[in-house]
Amino acid sequence: MAEIALEHITKRYGDGFEAVKDLNLDIADGEFMILVGPSGCGKSTALRMVAGLEDITGGELKIGGQVVNDKTPKDRDIAMVFQNYALYPHMTVRENMGFALKLAKTPQDEIDKKVNEAARILDLEQHLERKPANLSGGQRQRVAMGRAIVRNPSAFLMDEPLSNLDAKLRVQMRTEISRIQQRLETTTIYVTHDQTEALTLGDRIAVMRAGELQQVGPPSELYGRPKNLFVAGFIGSPSMNFLGGELDGDNVKLPIGELRIPDVLRGRLQSGPGGGRGGVIVGLRPEDFEDAQLVRDKSRGITFTAKIDVLESMGSEFYAYFNLESEKVSSKELDELAHDAGAADLPTQAGSQVVARLEAASKVRQGEEVELWFNSEHLHLFDPETGKSLLGADSGNGGSTPPASSDPSQT
Repeated sequence: MAEIALEHITKRYGDGFEAVKDLNLDIADGEFMILVGPSGCGKSTALRMVAGLEDITGGELKIGGQVVNDKTPKDRDIAMVFQNYALYPHMTVRENMGFALKLAKTPQDEIDKKVNEAARILDLEQHLERKPANLSGGQRQRVAMGRAIVRNPSAFLMDEPLSNLDAKLRVQMRTEISRIQQRLETTTIYVTHDQTEALTLGDRIAVMRAGELQQVGPPSELYGRPKNLFVAGFIGSPSMNFLGGELDGDNVKLPIGELRIPDVLRGRLQSGPGGGRGGVIVGLRPEDFEDAQLVRDKSRGITFTAKIDVLESMGSEFYAYFNLESEKVSSKELDELAHDAGAADLPTQAGSQVVARLEAASKVRQGEEVELWFNSEHLHLFDPETGKSLLGADSGNGGSTPPASSDPSQT
């Protein structure tokens, strides 16, 4: 195991395009670090530079305290798991898992011991004599992981390893990867486009955009205290709602009404860069809404009326979509997120669409005018010019916590 340090790492191609720009990131020994961001943000390029598959244009890469910029991939003591498995079809599972050790001229009895141990960890013992064509997608991915595990490397590098699996298998394999990493305690860098994977797997998450690091921290920090519009909109599912607002001292005027900024956020606002007046972009997470009929203490938020246009039942909860008569907010960050989500080319409608995540006990129905409630303690405020959060840090407990399903604290 070893710590990994990326110090001012830059990747510049021959045409002058910078895929990674001055990246600084320290990954502790045994840490599970997630690199996440939209397509083309530089996350896979950064991983490939750590692996030695891409040359580093500038900066220093250290593994275990040693600079490895000029070392070949085989000399970096890392193992990589790819999204396409990269298994040899003519070899059995046993042969695939032990192939790297065989190339290194490891004694056969030691190869057998390591392969059998990895197969036991990955529940592949009964498949060792089968070939990849006879395995499911999840089993093939476990074989690819087993091939990495038997090498006992200083670090695992995983490049979107679950992207080729169906939704149910992805959930199962997320659990497997988390369990295995905790057991082996091997330093791991995991690249994904899926922010749900990022929130559920990582010790810390590094969000990238256009080759630059936007924010790094534990999942709860990125979810509850995003530093800018991009991080706020990327982390969380469904995505954060953004509305135009007017800040006036201790109050903020919104299309759903006028909110008094709670004490828990007021201190952060005063310590932040925003000041006390002017236009702002307000972020409202879907899970901070609730059916007003289910809320016992409404003093911590605001109640308003909305007509539900679409109601999606998720079994354990509802997603309620409604439209507000207000000008749709726009920024480079939000436009980029919409493009990445494939929403940029969809027909636009007047006003701003909002999604609320409601408890399954809600009696809200599609097409009806209903009373909804929003928890103002979980408000987010952003500068419309820079996209940066206007809420500085303090010792308070403001900000949301990523919900497992719905958030019972709201009621």
